This record gives sequence, structure tokens and C-alpha cells, in this order.
Amino acid sequence: MSDHKNRVVLVTGGAAGIGHACATAFAEAEARVHVLDRAEPEQPVPGVRYHRADLRDQQSVDAAVEQIEAAEGRLDVLVNNAGVSFVGGVEDGSEDQWHALWDLNVLGYVRATRAALPLLRRSEAAAIVNMSSCTAASGFRERALYSATKGAIESMTRSMAADLVAEDICVNAVNPGTVDTPFMAELASRADDPEQRRREFDERQPTGRMVRPREVALAALYLAHPAMRSSIGTVVTVDGGIAALHLTRA
Repeated sequence: MSDHKNRVVLVTGGAAGIGHACATAFAEAEARVHVLDRAEPEQPVPGVRYHRADLRDQQSVDAAVEQIEAAEGRLDVLVNNAGVSFVGGVEDGSEDQWHALWDLNVLGYVRATRAALPLLRRSEAAAIVNMSSCTAASGFRERALYSATKGAIESMTRSMAADLVAEDICVNAVNPGTVDTPFMAELASRADDPEQRRREFDERQPTGRMVRPREVALAALYLAHPAMRSSIGTVVTVDGGIAALHLTRA
């Protein structure tokens, strides 16, 4: 991944979880990394520049990207990652809650992309990586709203790729399984038996463990690599075998 050296990378939602892992991996690959997030990072990555921005507000996103333009003059990679989950079926949640999740999980990607495209067009090998989820392709109980937003991201990724291929901007997505993030730890802690709930999260994957954030980050580095110009409109799955493996006896 050494070819990321001095490439300018923007990660949304990079203060924690998968976004933090992406910021770390790109920084280790010697990229010049910027992060957009509403929260301050608990563990700042050395060399990474953090910008406070709300992905629900286009002006906030635009202002942060203008700071990146002033500092760098271009952008090579956008990792659209910021998002939140929601636990519940189709009958759960108010209309306001449904709209709020769509506003961040889908329109947040739209706002970041709109702000970043003028800078990406200055790059010699621009890439956009959208973070999807295994819930987009595999049915999970009590994930109706979250799954809907991630299904939209996968569909939007293919259409964005078709729109931007003529400008040599490669758009792809990563489809993670259940990732061992602070969110999953917090979700397990709400259960009557947190250890059992965590085991259930592990056992979703045929590998018997949750996906590590770094594994997802490495997939993003792969798709954003300047030599990967024929990977376009694709979804790289990092789900511990959820979608492909069914470990029942023949």
C-alpha cells in the first residue's frame, strides 16, 4: 500500500470505529489524512487532521472541505463512512427517527461527495469508497431501517460509478460483516447477559468472530489504491463468510 504516500484522503466519521481504523491505515500508508466528524477522537491518530463537521448540514461539510482545499489544494480519496445504526423492525421508530437515519446514513454521503468532487477532479487517480454493510445483502432481524439505508448506499455506489467513470473517478463500496467496534460493545452491554450477546455477535460470522475494523480499513485502502483503476462499481465483502458460507452438513 506504499503508493498511498502523500495522497490526500478524507474519511467521514473517522473519530471512532471503522472510520478510525481507516484513518489509521491510510496514515500508516503515509497518506495525508483528514477526518470529518461531529465528535473529538478519543485516540487521535498522529499526523491526521481533524475537522468538526456535521454531515447533516451541507454548509458545515463545505466549510470543512474548504479547509482541506486551503491546506492541500486537491483530494485523492473520499471514504464515506459516517453513519449510525438503529435496532428495530419495520414497525419500530417514529417517522422522524426514520428520516433522521436516512439524513445521515444516505444524504450524509451525498453531501460529502458533493463537497469533495471539485477537489477529486484535480486528482490523477481519484477514488470514492462508500461504507455499506452486510445487512444490505443479508437479512438480519431488527435491522429494517438500517438495512434500508445500507441497501441504498450499495445501489447509489453503482450509479455514482456509472456517472463518474468518464472522469476517471473510481467509486466502489465495502460491505463489512458485524464489526468489533465500540458501538457493538455498547449494544452488547444493554443485554441481560452481555457476554452471551457478544458471543452471538461473534457467531453470526462463519469464522466465529466479529470482523476486525482494520480488516475493513484494508479493503478501503485496496479500492482506493491508484493502481486499481479497473475495480469500479464493485462491492468488496469483508463479512467473515456471512453471505457466501452456509455451514450446514450436506
